[in-house]
Amino acid sequence: MGKINILDKHVAELIAAGEVVERPSSVIKELVENSIDAGATAVTVEIKNGGVTFMRVADNGCGILREDIRPAFVRHATSKVRVEDDLDAIATLGFRGEALASVSSVSHLELITKAREEEVGTRYLIEGGEEISLNDAGCPDGTTFIIRDLFYNVPARMKFLKTDMAEGNAVSNVIDKIALSHPEIAITYIRDSKQALHTSGDGKLLSAIYAVYGREFANALIPVDYTLGGVRVSGYLSRPEKARPNRNMQNFFINNRFVISKTAMAAISEACKGSVMVGKFPSCVLNIELSYNAVDVNVHPTKLEVRFVNERPVFDAVYHAVKTALQNGEKRIEVTANKPQTRINPFELAQKVFRERDEQPVVPKAPLKKQPLKDNSDELLRLLDEPVETPKAQPQVLTVSDSAPTVADRYKEHIEAKRAEASAPAKPTDPAPAEPVNAEVSAPILPSEPQQPAEPAPLIETDDNSYRYIGEAFKTYIMIEKNPRELLLIDKHAAHERIIYEKLKKDKGSGYSQLLLTPITVTLNKIDYAAVMSEPEVFSQAGFDIDDFGSGTIIIRSAPQYLPLDEIESSVIEMAGYLSENKKEIRSEKMDWIYHNVSCRAAIKGGNVSTDEELIALAKQVEDEDVRHCPHGRPVCVVVKKREIERWFGRV
Repeated sequence: MGKINILDKHVAELIAAGEVVERPSSVIKELVENSIDAGATAVTVEIKNGGVTFMRVADNGCGILREDIRPAFVRHATSKVRVEDDLDAIATLGFRGEALASVSSVSHLELITKAREEEVGTRYLIEGGEEISLNDAGCPDGTTFIIRDLFYNVPARMKFLKTDMAEGNAVSNVIDKIALSHPEIAITYIRDSKQALHTSGDGKLLSAIYAVYGREFANALIPVDYTLGGVRVSGYLSRPEKARPNRNMQNFFINNRFVISKTAMAAISEACKGSVMVGKFPSCVLNIELSYNAVDVNVHPTKLEVRFVNERPVFDAVYHAVKTALQNGEKRIEVTANKPQTRINPFELAQKVFRERDEQPVVPKAPLKKQPLKDNSDELLRLLDEPVETPKAQPQVLTVSDSAPTVADRYKEHIEAKRAEASAPAKPTDPAPAEPVNAEVSAPILPSEPQQPAEPAPLIETDDNSYRYIGEAFKTYIMIEKNPRELLLIDKHAAHERIIYEKLKKDKGSGYSQLLLTPITVTLNKIDYAAVMSEPEVFSQAGFDIDDFGSGTIIIRSAPQYLPLDEIESSVIEMAGYLSENKKEIRSEKMDWIYHNVSCRAAIKGGNVSTDEELIALAKQVEDEDVRHCPHGRPVCVVVKKREIERWFGRV
């Protein structure tokens, strides 16, 4: 008896459905793309329980003619492809004719539709691929799909679905991408009876970005619009200072179709060299427009990957578009209120103020009481601060004579005289009275304070030995003389990183969290957002206090006290990306990576200026705790023998 079986229609459809319908987000993607192809200007998407129990997609497109309803649910039936040559220039989002047949075979499906040329609409019910009814219905022009109980007849696939929150976030991610790719369509997204997204449909990409990612993200973008060799690149790119530690916020569209393009990713990375910090990646929403016959979209079951006939023109266009946008964006960078303030020298400020005043016409003022100048800067400053009375009469404009001596000149002469007097043989003389002071002149320049003599190198007392601190080389390596025979070179970043890592790992972040004066909000894509919200305890054990802020945004209220303020956002973004990409790792592996991330960011950086006290304390801790390697395996301390150094100089 032969071993080859011809599967019946129902089993074949269930297998085929698994290739197209993987989860609720797959259904939503197919149905919304059909709405866009139907010419809809408004689309409403609603889900409940992550889409597993209920999904609804309604549009105001062209609708489906009654005579086309039954054929539309037959596999490989489509209105978008007729002959072989049509596959060489696909301009629609859907084209395979598999979506409706696949969805209807694994759910209870209800279709309500009306074509513009028809007077009455149609209501069609199909369950598990079997038709239930087809009747007249009163409805507006357009199409509404309602899908209930996805995978009700395929328990094996049902058990592999994730939680309602995870499935709902996957749907949200799909809706975000569609909203960004078609800003001319007003999209409303309702999740568990709450509106989660609404775009205006005004055709402005920035409006869609604002709706999807929020104001803070949208305000940090620079426009991109460039055409090269028949390829146009348009959209927005984040400013270099807003680059992120991963590529998860890079959105690429080919002819308004969301894709994952390694060519575009590589082009952006090359264009950002010299503008974006190494290890950081700019966020973007870029649409690449090119001839339909220059790209093949039929190479991936979910149409997320494409193949170009020639990748070089696409790479060049994206590269030059991003490079040009960065150059233009640098000209428009404004100083923000968050820029750290520098300390102002009061004497320099006084000089500037009086210098500017001397350059302006002077109004006559009432004479001031003349007082002798003492060898005391406080007295001079008091005189400069005395109030000036202005006559009520009409002022007369005068000018200041360039030959008039200033207080600064007189003060310098006074200091020079004092120094000359100190260097000359002492003679008992009476001090001459000082010249009168004119308050309308520049502030004095006080002599600098004498430098203190250098202190001898301190000793570092440890449990077993005494070491002599020598200094720091290249702002990175601590130099310690151990006994009279060895020189220790300690990598301060590696050492500090290991110490923080061990503390976090030992105490699980307990006691190392510090409340932030101003909470920090972080915008994530829906996949990373879902990963963070599904494992909040991971962040808690690392010293973070994180809350849900809604719509793909989280708020950080506390962070590890070791972590610099400007590293908090990047650290959380990187952790979120790691969790979303490594969902199957066990908890201990995740926590180990998290502790590595926090300790690396929190540790003293090579090249940073450190005080001797900090370096001495760190060196003492390295010796006391026998720290030998950083969490990444790099050595912390290198020992150079005295005899080896003497050999270098030919002493032995």
